[in-house]
Amino acid sequence: MDTTQGSHKAKGCLPGPLLIKYGVISTETLIKDLINWNTLYVAGRLQKPVRILSLKENAVLRAALESNLESAVTAAFLMLPESFSEEDLFVRIAGLSYSGDFRMLVGEEKGKVVNIVKPNIPHFRELYSKILIKNPQVVYKQNQGRLEIDKSPEAQFTQLMTLPKTLQQEISYLMDTPGRNRDVEETLLQVAHDPDCGDVVRQGLSGIVRPSSVMQSTKGILTAGVRKSLIYSSLKVQKMWIGRKKTTS
Repeated sequence: MDTTQGSHKAKGCLPGPLLIKYGVISTETLIKDLINWNTLYVAGRLQKPVRILSLKENAVLRAALESNLESAVTAAFLMLPESFSEEDLFVRIAGLSYSGDFRMLVGEEKGKVVNIVKPNIPHFRELYSKILIKNPQVVYKQNQGRLEIDKSPEAQFTQLMTLPKTLQQEISYLMDTPGRNRDVEETLLQVAHDPDCGDVVRQGLSGIVRPSSVMQSTKGILTAGVRKSLIYSSLKVQKMWIGRKKTTS
């Protein structure tokens, strides 16, 4: 990611320089992250409602974008109870890419994920409703805004087997006893029967996000410069304290 300043002089635009945060990524790397969740850095952003300005006719990319959304739903299901609301689901999905992010412990407002979801529930619904309707493992009561899923070990094993490759590997690493070298499928079968299955999935997500968040923060300092990074960080801390005051008042 990088930051830059640009001046808007066109009629009707805001005057003066605006700070723009942007990133550049190859299509190949993007597709790999969408499918495998190598870092969840870009895939996580695209699990939330976004405005795609231009999408050329790239069937592989379109399929990868859909796969990312389906994977987000599956991971969220594994961490939710048998019955839950649409908002519960969307908050869980929006929080996937923040699992293990050290910036959520220092600097980021604790209610950030909820603040992302609450004003955008119609947009989340538009993004995920088709996936939920066609998913055979969920009863989606749209009129009530409620969902019910099968939490049996068999159902959870099916869900675990469809998770992105990197997340499966992280879960296997967490659960496999050193020296046993079980295959991933055997380990996931054990997790499916574990009462703490959802927590194991959350820890697996943290294993992906934590190193990625550290790396991106380091890149931010190198590309934006120390001064800009300190200003940006101070604004984050200020926002965090404002959020805490609202919560406690």
